[in-house]
Amino acid sequence: MFKLLRKMRAKEWLLSFLCIALVMGQIYFELTMPEYMSELTILIQTPGSERAEIWNVGLQMLGCAFASLVLTAICGYFVAHIASAFSRTLRQELFSKISDFGKEEMDRFSVPSLIVRTTDDVRQVQVLLAMGLQIMVKAPIMAVWAVMKIVGKSWELSVVTAGFVLCLLLLMVIILIILIPRFKRVQKMMDNINRIARENLNGVSVVRAFNAEDYQNAKFKQANDSLTKTQMFNQHTIAVLLPAMTLGMSGLSLVIFWMGAYLIERIPNMFDRLALFGDVMVFSNYAGFVMMALAMIVMIFMFIPAAQVCANRINEVLKTEIRVKGGDKERGTQIGTVEFKNVSFRYPDAAGNTLTDISFKAERGETVAFIGATGCGKTTLVDLAARIYDVTEGQVLLDGIDIREYTFDALYDKLGYVTQKAVLFSGTVEDNVNFGQSNAVVSTEHTWEALSLAKASDFVEKMPGQLEERIARGGGNVSGGQKQRISIARALARRPEILIFDDSFSALDYKTDASLRAGLESELKGTTKLIVGQRIGTIRNADRIIVLDHGKIAGMGTHDELIKNCSVYREIAMSQLSAKELSE
Repeated sequence: MFKLLRKMRAKEWLLSFLCIALVMGQIYFELTMPEYMSELTILIQTPGSERAEIWNVGLQMLGCAFASLVLTAICGYFVAHIASAFSRTLRQELFSKISDFGKEEMDRFSVPSLIVRTTDDVRQVQVLLAMGLQIMVKAPIMAVWAVMKIVGKSWELSVVTAGFVLCLLLLMVIILIILIPRFKRVQKMMDNINRIARENLNGVSVVRAFNAEDYQNAKFKQANDSLTKTQMFNQHTIAVLLPAMTLGMSGLSLVIFWMGAYLIERIPNMFDRLALFGDVMVFSNYAGFVMMALAMIVMIFMFIPAAQVCANRINEVLKTEIRVKGGDKERGTQIGTVEFKNVSFRYPDAAGNTLTDISFKAERGETVAFIGATGCGKTTLVDLAARIYDVTEGQVLLDGIDIREYTFDALYDKLGYVTQKAVLFSGTVEDNVNFGQSNAVVSTEHTWEALSLAKASDFVEKMPGQLEERIARGGGNVSGGQKQRISIARALARRPEILIFDDSFSALDYKTDASLRAGLESELKGTTKLIVGQRIGTIRNADRIIVLDHGKIAGMGTHDELIKNCSVYREIAMSQLSAKELSE
């Protein structure tokens, strides 16, 4: 928790010290009132006291109460500002850190967990900070100050007060030892519920199509019941503290008055009795302040375990070392070339390599295609070319320079990457096509050129708003083929040296597929293209086709060469093409 507080800005720190000063002012005025009460009691009980003296003491008590009220209000305002500003900074840092995560870090934490850490975990830390700046500062100072006020007034009453305090502290420690491990479980259960809800919402059409509502409800119910049981145990355990505190405060007052009456009865002199009566009243008030401070500590300790767990989870994200880091080079020695040199790759914690000893070079303007059975490593290979992951062994060279030596800005200015799953963002068509930053000139004419080359201009022109037409989150208001073509237009709009298509034509009909590829060949002659394909028709005209089998290169060449020399490619071709097409 204290590590997170280092992220507070100088302004928040200054306001925090001001709040501490305001809290000490509150305590001073609150602890001054019992002294006025003792004086007032003695004046009332003393024969011949002037009414003006009584009014004077009463007004001073009222002034202390009003001053404490004003300081509390000002402090509350500043605390709310500090907690809100701190949580804003924390959320921004988390979002920025997560934005830099690669696939490896995302897989390690999972999306649902990162959402909970950015929202609910930050909220719990904010609540603790808002309470802590008042209660955590006020309680110990008030307790120590109140004890100093009553020291020496009566050792008998001091022993009784100390006994009550120790009993309640022991109870609090026992409860915290029980609860802290359970609070850790609660946050993990929150991650699980978030994951199940996210899966259900994202796959609602599949759930309905397979009549799996009952199955999903049962899965959610199990996770929800588990969280509820753990939370109920935590709340029931915490609930013991509140009546214990009430019992302690009431019991302490009762014992103080009972013992005070006994001590007063033993004093024969009336004036000494009156003085002791005033001391007992003051002692009772100050003992009440000690118990009140303890009650505040108990209240804040109800939030500390959960907030500490949340703070640890936030720190875990912020301290994560990002494996894929940018270099310092801006330019290569060549233009538009991609070369794999003895590349092998293994996913974290995997038993074996996904890719082994991959070597090839794509020259500027060439089209190199990759094909193979599902799971052979095609997507992994182009992910390495786009530096989604770093190679385990070997080198990937882009324009003659190791891809790890480029700055991210320079690297991704050279690349246009169309992922296997088309991803659109909420906004307009134009926002999605011109998404991100690049060296390409952004203009309406340029946007239409990219859409036309991606064969998307025909349906965009029919939209009521055309380029200003709104796209729903995830592209929910366009078809799969339209979504894929807008994604392709987004890559083309960057005017990159190298285009990477990861099975990006699968949602297109054969006519659109052929037309789009023909346009790419004629309009982008100087652009290198890496294409992952499942259909022979998509890749047969490539300058070079690389056949992958179990993560290794099983064949490399043109379509005609592979039909003759590569059995793996021939089997794929025979499963898709007729005998006549094969002979042709």
